[in-house]
Amino acid sequence: MFPMVTGFINYGQQTIRAARYIGQSFIITLSHTNRLPVTIQYPYEKSITSERFRGRIHFEFDKCIACEVCVRVCPIDLPVVDWRFEKDIKKKQLLNYSIDFGVCIFCGNCVEYCPTNCLSMTEEYELSTYDRHELNYNQIALGRLPMSVIGDYTIQTVMNSTQIKIDKDKLLDSRTITDY
Repeated sequence: MFPMVTGFINYGQQTIRAARYIGQSFIITLSHTNRLPVTIQYPYEKSITSERFRGRIHFEFDKCIACEVCVRVCPIDLPVVDWRFEKDIKKKQLLNYSIDFGVCIFCGNCVEYCPTNCLSMTEEYELSTYDRHELNYNQIALGRLPMSVIGDYTIQTVMNSTQIKIDKDKLLDSRTITDY
């Protein structure tokens, strides 16, 4: 054929292909308009964590036998366990236990391998501070118990919103977050 005619045909095919791509992108964009927003307004609304969420570690001083398994399984040797051997009872006595959450990678190995279950993961995820030294938690800070979701105003606000359809009774019975 003539070069001018083939040029018009190619131009027409490219125009149709471009219009089809634009139409497909508009269809995808318009399909997202009926969806509910995924994000929440964080400082005012707190997200409800998943069942196996790995947050701040909770430590129970009375259960710990100072075996240092948590230090051995930690990929970065993070927990600091200070103990002394009591000759009277022939056992280790725990003096101090601390974890620096500025360095912790929240892998959960210490919780999983602890023989006495004195470590557990909480659903607390608000660990931000202006000073990194405040992230070094000793046994007192690690031992603070989780607070129920019922008493948290921000969680109640999220659950009462019309956009989230959740079985509230089931949620309140199974979830806890921590407050420090």
